Amino acid sequence: MKLVSTFALALAMSIAPATGASAQETPVPGIPGAEQDPFIFLEEARSPEALDWVAKENARTLAAFEADPRYQQLKDEALAIFDSNDRIPFVSFRPDGLYNFWQDKTNPKGVMRRTTLESYRTANPQWEVILDVDALAKAEGKEWVYQGSTCLPPALNRCMIALSDGGEDATILREFDTATKQFVEGGFVLDAKSQGGVEWVDENTLLVSRDFGGGTITESEYPFTTREWKRGTAIADAPEIFRGDVKDVSSGATLLRDNDSVVHARIAYRGISFHERLWYVWKDNAWLQLDLPTKANPVGIVDGHMLFSPDVDWTVDGQTFPADSLVAANLEEWKANPNGAKKSLVWAPADRQTKQGTTVTGGGLYVALLDNVVGKVLKFKFADGKWTSTQVALPDNATIGIAASSDETDQIMYTVSGFLEPTTLYYTDGTTPPAVMKTSPAYFDPAGAEVEQHEAVSKDGTRIPYFIVKPKGMKPDGSTATLLTGYGGFQVPRLPAYLGSTGKLWVEKGGAYVLANMRGGGEFGPNWHQTAIRENKQRTWDDFIAVAEDLVKRGFTKPEHLGIQGGSQGGLLVGTAFTQRPDLFGAAIVQIPLFDMLRYHLIGRGASWIGEYGDPRIPEQRAWIEGYSPYQKIVAGVQYPEPFLWASTADDRTHPAHARKGAAKLKALGQPYYYFEDTTGGHSGGVDNDQRAKLQALQFIYLMKRLMDDRTAK
Repeated sequence: MKLVSTFALALAMSIAPATGASAQETPVPGIPGAEQDPFIFLEEARSPEALDWVAKENARTLAAFEADPRYQQLKDEALAIFDSNDRIPFVSFRPDGLYNFWQDKTNPKGVMRRTTLESYRTANPQWEVILDVDALAKAEGKEWVYQGSTCLPPALNRCMIALSDGGEDATILREFDTATKQFVEGGFVLDAKSQGGVEWVDENTLLVSRDFGGGTITESEYPFTTREWKRGTAIADAPEIFRGDVKDVSSGATLLRDNDSVVHARIAYRGISFHERLWYVWKDNAWLQLDLPTKANPVGIVDGHMLFSPDVDWTVDGQTFPADSLVAANLEEWKANPNGAKKSLVWAPADRQTKQGTTVTGGGLYVALLDNVVGKVLKFKFADGKWTSTQVALPDNATIGIAASSDETDQIMYTVSGFLEPTTLYYTDGTTPPAVMKTSPAYFDPAGAEVEQHEAVSKDGTRIPYFIVKPKGMKPDGSTATLLTGYGGFQVPRLPAYLGSTGKLWVEKGGAYVLANMRGGGEFGPNWHQTAIRENKQRTWDDFIAVAEDLVKRGFTKPEHLGIQGGSQGGLLVGTAFTQRPDLFGAAIVQIPLFDMLRYHLIGRGASWIGEYGDPRIPEQRAWIEGYSPYQKIVAGVQYPEPFLWASTADDRTHPAHARKGAAKLKALGQPYYYFEDTTGGHSGGVDNDQRAKLQALQFIYLMKRLMDDRTAK
């Protein structure tokens, strides 16, 4: 069960890139007194000048890396893993079967397919293809990338299919019938690409939140209006039912349904920052604002109750519900008086616990949580006037996720994995404990590796945990090539998970792998995140540097053998690390990054992330950001660790300008670097398995050259 539609929970935001006049003639807009940026022309994603620059950079990087005799082997190994037909085909539950989206060598763009539960239990399920994206792309001459579907409950056979050209976040939407396996002739179509999505009211009505033109998107280029669209009418004539504000990150309206698909209310939200929302319910022919903290969200309907979860302490009628808790109100009381209904505690986290996700089945509420970075799942029920919880019987000391659940029954699937343990899929129909249904094959030999957890002490004394996957018996002489990664933002946790291609291409070849759990992430709940945002964002970078220093101190590696890697916010993490401590690293992979933080609000969808980083248009906040922005911190006279920056032309989220400008500035200063950009792929970094394998091979060749080769010469 999902409370709000895709558009209402969009967490990847955007704003249009600046246009590219001559670099020398274009002042930096919105920042009085700022110096001119000689590389601003690279902010125009597909201008001839920018693409010519990209082509030359690609040629140089590919010549260096593809010539390495190990390159083809690494790519082949990665591709074999990605194309493997014995990997687990993860599914979703629908009334007419189990649905899976699958990509392999034969279907690089992928197919939507379905099977029965009985067939899925077998080693070789029989699949029925519902939509062939490769065939569709070929027929229409497009680089279509499937971006999901929104389907009409309860049958879920009428769906709005989202497609993007080349992997952008922006999509078109078309009505599709899974029974006939055809797009509906004369059906609903939104053929102008946009952020935002739809919600089915009934078979002839949609709630639509899109770019309707005429100033209906925010500064972050997300919709802030919702219309009710009737079949057979023009979307331009559809009446508006909700309007936020152009200053919002995004806004929209949707429906509150229970697991029987009964609609109980219309609700709406205004995203006033990335982490803050105002929530509304349609009551007495008007939108009533809910008395919720701005850092709180509805969860959904469970056992006749409306559930909420705050990310901050929430005091109601003299009772304080702690951050990250679950809070309930009787559904009928809440519908009658949304702000007056009595609230009660369902669950509160213990020390170092945090929720990681919730799902509602026909049998109750399931909560995946982390307990000191170890996964658990609790099932909640309301009976005899009180809430009770039971822990689901799943393996200990593992990373656990909810893979799929049924709205109508108590069927649910879980994933269980670790760094060295291939992912295992567990299934239960609710009558018995979960049992193994499928196991992913081992893609690398774990016999020579072991996992340890350690803590580093950050600059302010906070203890920062990290995991290291290292060769057994590794000598503490600092000679091991080590790859350190992390994220540290947006309350997103980075957890132990099967290493797959990284295990094959790096660990099996003698490298060590390190995952750091910095503040700013979500490993220990909302406070772990909120203590390292905006004016305190430097704490994230300090934590990462502290882990790197601890690796050297313990003798796991030395700076000349230590590489760092991260994407998106993680790319910013790597950028801050190698510009603040260039002496500490021998390699740095900067993936699809944020990099120019003084202009990030003008590039890609950066304006939406002001709640995480601050607003460089405000002098006080600009000062926070200027202290670490990697693009500005690249200066003459410093020896950097020959970073490898890469991006995608089709990335309309962070935008390739960040990586491009970082490489261009390094080049202008005579600093060694590498740059690569794929023309498709979007923010995910790859739209098909061949492209993903190529990116893996390029990165690990770079790491081997920098960290493993010619050690005696360093």
